[in-house]
Amino acid sequence: MLVLDAVQTLALAGIALFLGYALCRVIPVFGRYNLPPPVIGGLLFALAAWAAHAHGSVLFVLDSKLQPALMVAFFTTIGFNASARLLKISGRQVAVFLLIASGFAVLQNLLGMVVAAGFGLHPLFGVLVGSTTLTGGPATGLAFASLFERAGVSGAESIAVASAMAGIVCGGLLGGPVATLLIRHFQLHSPHPHDHHAPDAAVAVATTTEAQREHTALKSIVTILVAMWLGAWVSSGITATGLTLPAYVGAMLVGALLRNLDDRSGWLGLSVTTIELIGNVCLALFLAVALMNLKLWELAGMAAPLLVNLILQSALVAAFCIVVFRVMGRDYDAAVMGGGFIGFMLGTTANAMAVMRTLVERYGVAPRAFLVAPLVGAFFIDFTNALIITGFINFWPH
Repeated sequence: MLVLDAVQTLALAGIALFLGYALCRVIPVFGRYNLPPPVIGGLLFALAAWAAHAHGSVLFVLDSKLQPALMVAFFTTIGFNASARLLKISGRQVAVFLLIASGFAVLQNLLGMVVAAGFGLHPLFGVLVGSTTLTGGPATGLAFASLFERAGVSGAESIAVASAMAGIVCGGLLGGPVATLLIRHFQLHSPHPHDHHAPDAAVAVATTTEAQREHTALKSIVTILVAMWLGAWVSSGITATGLTLPAYVGAMLVGALLRNLDDRSGWLGLSVTTIELIGNVCLALFLAVALMNLKLWELAGMAAPLLVNLILQSALVAAFCIVVFRVMGRDYDAAVMGGGFIGFMLGTTANAMAVMRTLVERYGVAPRAFLVAPLVGAFFIDFTNALIITGFINFWPH
């Protein structure tokens, strides 16, 4: 049995990540449907741990202390993408996308309640395995678990973890293939199909010296760390008001504030490309650690209701992706947004970003998708989903 500390766990996650990349190259279907390498590699380690557990042994014990920091760092970099100038361009699309996501969260709960009724379970079981843990993820599920317990759903905390983790796996695996089918069926193209960043990014890199690149990277890292530091204070202040929000919201807000101050003043001289690169590294390692740490035997123990619910929810979100695609513009950005929609409606925004990142690495940049989906999935939907969950708990007769 391997007992790993935090650094060793991160190193193993790196190995899992590159194993995922290798499998995507070696197995054509993985690459063809743009399955995220962190999900593939991390899930492979989780399956190995499950096989060991089935034989009465433990393969490894991970120390995931760094996982929250990686998550917050990634979402901080998303905050730095929230430029007011870009928001003016896509503000209407953010509102429409939020309306679609909120409406779908209600559908998730209604479908979950139908599944609960079919198995003779408490109706609010369906809400717990609906938008609470699928749209909200594990953090929201655990935050609301005590309310579900008081409402009559026994074992709410374990159910929340199992449902959320299963959703993360499905969201990571389903988003890429569905979006890829849309792109191919409608023959969609990025305005810059061979670029992964802004069109002038390669020129900018080519004209900088090694010392300048080092200074830019160091400044970006320090700026992200400062935003995380200040963001922790902001999150504590928000929590003190009684609101339950993900830990990264404060850092995202600080990141957005620093970005817009820099847009106006130029004082920080931020390199958005470098910050995005750092965020992508944090995202990949975060997902690898999270997937490796899945205890799949606990998901198996939840058995039929969770499995049936997950299958039906996955089918519903895949079908609803057509609605997202049509409403959001029927273009390449809309298809990438559809993949992201599946990612965060079945798991987390980190899943959504991994799905969209894999798509743009193959097909080219989708700037509108990378503005709209993170703003809704990582921030606004948490507010509306909390209201939806609270409404179902409070108004459904106990």
